[in-house]
Amino acid sequence: MQFKLKEVFSPKLFQTLGQYNRVQFAQDALAGIIVGIVAIPLAIAFGISSGVGPTEGLVTAIIAGLIISLFGGSKVQIGGPTGAFIVIIYGIIQQYGLSGLMIATVMAGILLIAMGLARLGTVIKFVPYPVIVGFTAGIAVTIFSTQMNDFFGLGLTDVPANFIDKWIYYTQHFRINGWAFVIGFSSLLVCIFMPKLTKRIPGSLAAIIFATILTWLLKSYAPTSWGVSSVQTIGDLYDLPHGIPSPHVPALELEEGETFFTLVQKLFPSAFTIAMLGAIESLLSAMVADGVIGDKHNSNTELIAQGVANVVVPFFGGIPATGAIARTMTNINNGGRTPVAGIIHAAVLLLVLLFLGQLVGMIPMACLAAVLIMVAYSMSGWKTIVGLFKHRNRDFWVLVITFFLTVIFDLTVAIEVGLLLAMVLFLMRTNEQTQIRTLHDEIDPNEDTESNLNLEHLTIPEGVEVYEIDGPYFFGIANRFDDIMSHVSGEKYPVRIIRMRKVPFVDSTAMHNLAMLIRRSHKEGITIILSGVNDHVHKQLLQGGIEQQMDPHNICANIHFALRRAEDLIKLRIKN
Repeated sequence: MQFKLKEVFSPKLFQTLGQYNRVQFAQDALAGIIVGIVAIPLAIAFGISSGVGPTEGLVTAIIAGLIISLFGGSKVQIGGPTGAFIVIIYGIIQQYGLSGLMIATVMAGILLIAMGLARLGTVIKFVPYPVIVGFTAGIAVTIFSTQMNDFFGLGLTDVPANFIDKWIYYTQHFRINGWAFVIGFSSLLVCIFMPKLTKRIPGSLAAIIFATILTWLLKSYAPTSWGVSSVQTIGDLYDLPHGIPSPHVPALELEEGETFFTLVQKLFPSAFTIAMLGAIESLLSAMVADGVIGDKHNSNTELIAQGVANVVVPFFGGIPATGAIARTMTNINNGGRTPVAGIIHAAVLLLVLLFLGQLVGMIPMACLAAVLIMVAYSMSGWKTIVGLFKHRNRDFWVLVITFFLTVIFDLTVAIEVGLLLAMVLFLMRTNEQTQIRTLHDEIDPNEDTESNLNLEHLTIPEGVEVYEIDGPYFFGIANRFDDIMSHVSGEKYPVRIIRMRKVPFVDSTAMHNLAMLIRRSHKEGITIILSGVNDHVHKQLLQGGIEQQMDPHNICANIHFALRRAEDLIKLRIKN
């Protein structure tokens, strides 16, 4: 098959500019400005919570947001840092430092580009929903737990990364800073109730404006005895943003005896997790957006754009990025219909980075914690979990296991085990759906048909046994069928018909078992006849060498020919 780049990489920006007009630009500009304002607190919060800083969060939103809008496969996708990456980023920094995060992010970007070029955009959509809900809810709980230090103003340093150790540490050193808690709690109330008053002003933005002004007033005019100065702001803990950093590569932090390639091997699972998260979140966001605006995104182009963004961003100190569903929906709801809105959103964030750094430094940490608690609540998907809990089927337990693995261990383990469990459950369901029937006397041709022809029953000749496989013939069924066949006497039934009219495909295990069965049957003097083999399965049998191991006359088009062939073989056997 000839590879054509245009088939997998066709940015929506260049498709929309041909019909672009002044009215659409006005709508995109308004939407881009609003989304840019909404993204300010989120980019800062995600950057700080990931273990880097406000500048890194804003830089990621600017560069990644610009690249994803320029080259993406969705008209309205807004890219940037998201809450889903916080847990994995923080863990990488703790273990491998900033250089490790850079390598993992670039590797993830390369993986995303490879996925897009390999046309895997549609395959990613088949990640089971319980797995997505499970690790998303686990991320939400983890984000919530990381905000307790700032929300209550505990002032703790060296908080353990592990979930259980973290909460033990909290309980051992729980000393609430009253003012920090008041600011955090009041910010949380603003986040909760602002959307009920107006949809125009995002709750997170209103909370940050309110908390920043309140903190500034208290620090400026409240008596020293009140202890307001103990309330920490971004400027107290981080260097204030002042512009886009120059491209650079952080010094490589290698352990004794470790090489760059061994570090890459260690980081590959984390890079794979980042790539999977980025692919899943961006494509889910694009799918939701398609349903709202009535468009169809190009999933492979979207993956390539996400990959390019994640390759470029780390050289400017940024963190992993993907499509953000909340900001994408804000873009749509405010009239954005082309990638121009995403470009303007990046320009707004750039202006904030260049000219409003001092104001960013005045934002209290307790307020950012409140914003992230709301992000965690939105991510939790608790209504979906409650709905699945009512049924408590296998899907629910996949969700629960994925959730606990995310919280107790890490996201990499959770996604790998969750996907493995989902695949095992799928195979179990498929195995349960495939039926094997054994017939000795007659066959009712009216079964599985809605016709009223009342066809005469087919008589099975003496010495012939018919096995009907109803469903996919893969390794689970192949082993079960092999067990059934091994317990039947060859003296009583010297001819066996395997009816395969309802077998859509066979896998390599089934082919192997079938070949073994034919060889074993031949040694025992038993003849195997295959009936109703469709063209696709027939081609597989031919490629697998099955047809060469048996008489071609024993592969019959339907059960009528198979029974006639079996009768002839029985007569020949009696004659001899």
